[in-house]
This record gives sequence, structure tokens and C-alpha cells, in this order.
Amino acid sequence: MLIEAAAAAVAVLLGAAAASESDAPAAARPNIVVMLADDLGYGDLGCFGHPRIKTPELDKLAAEGLKLTSLYAGAPVCSPSRAGFFSGRNPNRLGIRDWIPQGSGVFLPRDTVTTAKRLKDAGYTTCLSGKWHLNSKFNGQEPTPGDFGFDHWFATQNNTKHQDPTNFIRDSRKVGPLKGHASALVVDEAIDFIDKADGRPFAVFVTFHAPHEQIETPEAYTSMYADVPDPTTRDYYGSVSLVDHEVGRLVKAIDARGLRDETFVMFTSDNGPEGLRRYPNAVHSHGSAAPLRGMKLSMWEGGLRVPGVVRWPGRVKPGTESAEPVVFYDLSPTFCAMAGTTPPPGDAVDGVDVTPILEGGKVENRPVPLHWQYDKALEGPWRIAVRRGPWKLLADADRKNFALYDVVADVSETRDQAADHPEIVKRLRDELERVYVPLAP
Repeated sequence: MLIEAAAAAVAVLLGAAAASESDAPAAARPNIVVMLADDLGYGDLGCFGHPRIKTPELDKLAAEGLKLTSLYAGAPVCSPSRAGFFSGRNPNRLGIRDWIPQGSGVFLPRDTVTTAKRLKDAGYTTCLSGKWHLNSKFNGQEPTPGDFGFDHWFATQNNTKHQDPTNFIRDSRKVGPLKGHASALVVDEAIDFIDKADGRPFAVFVTFHAPHEQIETPEAYTSMYADVPDPTTRDYYGSVSLVDHEVGRLVKAIDARGLRDETFVMFTSDNGPEGLRRYPNAVHSHGSAAPLRGMKLSMWEGGLRVPGVVRWPGRVKPGTESAEPVVFYDLSPTFCAMAGTTPPPGDAVDGVDVTPILEGGKVENRPVPLHWQYDKALEGPWRIAVRRGPWKLLADADRKNFALYDVVADVSETRDQAADHPEIVKRLRDELERVYVPLAP
């Protein structure tokens, strides 16, 4: 009997070892790790088609999981996009309509129920490491990440020096000046937090400052592009490769701790790439939104659509991709579903649980269409956009002029079909009016 029991145990162990990663059981309540780049373009990764930038770690992550090829930011600029990311709501509803200047007095409303708060209430321990940009100053008077459900936070108000930063705050206390690159420092903090989770499910949000200006890239990464003549292009490419390296370091740390099969990992960007060189020292505007039209600050796809990579063993099939539309507003209800809790009912959330999309299916019911509103958008008159199915309607500030694109068949938005499909224009215009948020008087 003992021999038979031992043999059976060995067989079980051998069977488990032989199982492929796609067969690994998904954790009932997975750890959640999300990494957000800053101003990284849709076409800036190797796995999204960049012909030159080297991103082997993200390419590997995509091979181990899912590429979301129709993932949309919350806005074409940073602060509103982040507000949508953390709240599940269109940021205009929250009064976050543009990037937040330092000292402006603008901040995420204190009563906003964030993803971190929902996950913390569900028993998760939570961490933010990186750029916050949802207040105007860490001065003790405006709310901090700690007021929105983060147990631990290591953050800057907006941007920072990439090399040897001086403006990080850790749990309301100033730290620094620090030695090292910001992209590495925020990953160090995240790994340290994971090591202290002590068996509790964790939710970690790493918000890189790169490749946003002002870029400072170590020579080890610029030298990867020695054949590129322009030094500012070398800096940009190297900055993306450094982010890629740090993504790989965090993922490897998760795997080395035996947490691979119980951790959901996602990488994306807050909006499209900078490309307008709007100020004199903005010299690194070399991001790519290809094959999309437009860039950061634009309502074209290049301003809104961002790269998305997800790994979730046992739930996401390796080496797959989905063109189903997903927007940052969807992440909060999706993470709540993963954690076994629910977001507030009714119109408090604009997104839906997109777990079916992650598992290779579709979302059958989306009460609120994908929608964006940016009053200061550049590259044309368009300030508002709504997407339903393959159709995207663009509107000007007065909501009197419209353009209509099939962004599935015409991803580069080359053919305005408003005149050909007045019935679709009317239907989407009605939806636009339903979600439009007027400026406060």
C-alpha cells in the first residue's frame, strides 16, 4: 500500500510538471500587476510592429499571453487618462479635463472610489509606484494616493528627472535625492512591496515616467542604437528599451517567487506618443503610432489607442491577440470581477468587465459606448469621439460637425463615411449627447 501510494504521488507530480502553462489553473483571486508607460506610442514595441526598437521582454510577455490591439486610453493626455484608468469613469465626469499643472489646485475629487480602494476593501494590499499626476502638489492639503486606497505609495506629482530623481514622495514623506534611473527605482519599490505582501493578494501599479520628456537614457541603452545617426532618436529608442528591461525584471521577480500562475500582469501606455515638439527642449518626439493616424492630444486613433499586453496563466491563451475594443474605464470593473467584488452600480462606472475578451470572447452588453472628450484637442476640429462596434464618430466642440470612420476596416482613418451613412451618424450622435459632459459654468 505504501509503495502504491508513493507511486501515485510521483505520478501526480510528474503530471503537474508536464502540464503546459496554458493548462495552469488560474488563481481564484489573482494578484494584479499593471505597468503603465508614459507617452509610449501604439507602434513603439517590437510586438506591435516597430521596425527598430528592441523590446524583447514585452515581446516575450505577448508570446506568453494576449495582445490587445484595440485598447484605448482614457483620454489623449495624461491626467484625464489616469483618472479614467483608476476610477472606471470618463474623467470629464470627475472634473479632470486636461493635464494638471503643478500648483494649479486641481486634483482627483476626494470622494472618487478608485480601483485601489475597491481592491483594498476586497482584501488586497495595494501599491502605487511611479507617476501619479492626479493632484497638483504633494503639500498635505491635496489628496494623495494614500487617500484613494493605496496602502503604500512611492510617487511624483507629475514628471521627474529620469536619472537621479529628486522629487519622489514615499507615503507622504519626501525622499531623495535618489541615485539611479526612475524606471529602475519604481520597479525596485514594487518588488520590495511584493516581498512584504506576506501571502496576501496584492495589487501593484507601476507607472513609469518614460518615455515622456525630458528623456535621460543611460549609455548602455543608447548604445543599442549606435547605427542611428540622430542622438535624440537614440535616446528615445533607448528609453523604451530600458522600460522593456524593467518590465522584464519585474515579471521575472514575480516568476522567481513562485507567483506566476496566480498573478495577472498587464502593460500599456497612458496615451499616444508625443510628436508635436510643443516646447523648445522637447527634442525627443520620436514615438510612433503607426499604423494609426495622429498622436498625443489628438482625437484620432493615434492619440487614444495604446499597446496592450496581458499575461494571465490558465485564463489567457498564450500567443493570442484580440481586436475587441477595450478602454481604460473597463479595467476597474474587470479587476473588481477578478477580486470577487463589484464596482458601484448604475452610472458610477462607464466601463464593463472585459474578462470574456481576455479569455478569447466578446462583451455582449456594453450599456455605455466607448467615449472621449478633450476640449483642447489638436490636429483638427474634433473634440469628442464615440465608438460603437467598428464605427467611430468624431464631433467638434459645438457638436454640429461630424466625421465617421470604420476603424476596423480603415484603421488609419483615411475615409470619412459620414455622408454615406447618415443613419449611423444619427445613432452615434444620440449616444454622444447622452454621455457628453458640458464645461462647468
